[in-house]
Amino acid sequence: MAPQAGAPRLVLLFSGKRKSGKDFVTEALLSRLGADVCAVLRLSGPLKQQYAQEHGLDFQRLLDTSTYKEVFRKDMIRWGEEKRQADPGFFCRKIVEGVSQPIWLVSDTRRLSDIQWFQGAYGATMQTVRVVASEQSRQERGWVFTPGVDDAESECGLDDFGGFDWVIENHGDEQHLEEQLENLREFVHSRL
Repeated sequence: MAPQAGAPRLVLLFSGKRKSGKDFVTEALLSRLGADVCAVLRLSGPLKQQYAQEHGLDFQRLLDTSTYKEVFRKDMIRWGEEKRQADPGFFCRKIVEGVSQPIWLVSDTRRLSDIQWFQGAYGATMQTVRVVASEQSRQERGWVFTPGVDDAESECGLDDFGGFDWVIENHGDEQHLEEQLENLREFVHSRL
């Protein structure tokens, strides 16, 4: 069945631990595909925007990798969980509004409920991509285990998912990463 007008041809849901390189991988794929064909969607965007509004915070600073975001991370996680418990698709619906590109890269899928929502909404056009990196690689990128963050559902919700369509190894071997990205790019092009 062909996708309906305005519907995506492919939705790739990226997940992985903090500092695994999810954003790096999605941005690298976007640069290979082009912004006219591909959109990077971030579930954390509407979460941070709404959280900033309700708490009188600087939304732009919550988007970057600053210590400002880290100060509020635990409370943002708690607040986001409350929103999701009330409505599991709340943030998913927000990020897809008005997206016109045929390829969607959701850069920060964190929970089974996210995958279930996209599966229900987009069915066979959806695939999951797990970005993995060794603990050492993550530490070299600045990751430090933080209780209440790294052991929360926002980091561990998909640890036992196991059914990923793609696994991208991002341990710091640029050649290997490039080969994996090329395979994924070729797959995406086959869906256009």
